[in-house]
Amino acid sequence: MRTADDFPRFSSDEMATRHAKVAALMDAQDLDAVLFFGSGRFSSDIYWLTDWPGSREAYVLFQKGEPPVVVLQLYNHVPMARVLSVIEDVRWAGANTARTVAELLVSRGLKGAKVGVVGGVPYRAYGQIAEAVGTDSLMDASGAFRSIRVLRSEEEITRIARASQLTDRSMAAIGDGLKLGMAEWEIPALIEPVYLNEGGYAGIHFMTSMPMDDPHFPVPAQYQSNRRLGEGDVLITEISGAYWGYSGQIHRTYSLGRPPSQEWADLHAVAVEAFEAILGLIKDGVTSRDVEETADLIHDRGYAVYDDLLHGVNQTPPIIQTAAGRRHESPEVTFRENMVVTIQPNVITTDERMGLQFGETVVVGRAGCTSLNQFKREWIVCDI
Repeated sequence: MRTADDFPRFSSDEMATRHAKVAALMDAQDLDAVLFFGSGRFSSDIYWLTDWPGSREAYVLFQKGEPPVVVLQLYNHVPMARVLSVIEDVRWAGANTARTVAELLVSRGLKGAKVGVVGGVPYRAYGQIAEAVGTDSLMDASGAFRSIRVLRSEEEITRIARASQLTDRSMAAIGDGLKLGMAEWEIPALIEPVYLNEGGYAGIHFMTSMPMDDPHFPVPAQYQSNRRLGEGDVLITEISGAYWGYSGQIHRTYSLGRPPSQEWADLHAVAVEAFEAILGLIKDGVTSRDVEETADLIHDRGYAVYDDLLHGVNQTPPIIQTAAGRRHESPEVTFRENMVVTIQPNVITTDERMGLQFGETVVVGRAGCTSLNQFKREWIVCDI
């Protein structure tokens, strides 16, 4: 018989702690209930609450004084959800998910009550739910909820470390497998078996190849072309391997048969300098503004940035740039022990002709950061 023990699981204590945090959130926000929405495989909030990776449309309702409920679309996903979800009440959403959720809220006496909403509920679904319980009843609780998730538990950090190990192995596989004449779109075939053979899956593999002597793109690209690799080519990367809802991330640069030219070496040196400066700065109590100002050394060296300088693991807050290149409106964030972030300076020339990324995933501690990646911190020259 298929049981939850056949899958990677979080402990009962871990899940109870998460649910207690939701209860504390309701008290702090003076809410009668919180309705969570998620869509897709390993939908972050749904998975965090249930230990079930999620489905195309899924809602979880937490309510004071009542047991929580999972409501999901896709009828054939219900049996698996009932195996994995630590929330026992798992229901099919019927032909109209929003109507079913609205009816659930009304049947629970939540019409006119204060209901926090977490996640990007589709517009039409939100309209149906709001019509049933009252527009004034619904309030955004996404920010408040996400703020309680940025401090990672030991079990979460262990899971992220596992994903980071797989990511390291994928980087080694790139270095061992790059060959002259290989198309860019063939490179993921080097990466993904590393994850699949260990029970993981691909997060992202952003990559751009170009001639070292004729660069033409400043960031790792989200899509791989049919361009074929040649001697002296550069491959810039941003790679994430994932394991059951959590991903690592690492950034390194490869070249085929030739070491970096002086122009590329200078670019790489500044990226490493920025990474090490930020790594040496971040600890419990340091602010995002401190990090942004430190990263301005990139501009002082005559370069710019394109991608975010730093982001929380799985693309959670904080997400920041340099002080000079700031393009977000987020409030200042203070780093705390057990936050997990990816430091990833993407240093580019001001004409955007060339760029590369250097970084990895770290855990914030009281006195500094600990990296979850072990892959060598250097430019990798591939033997052709």
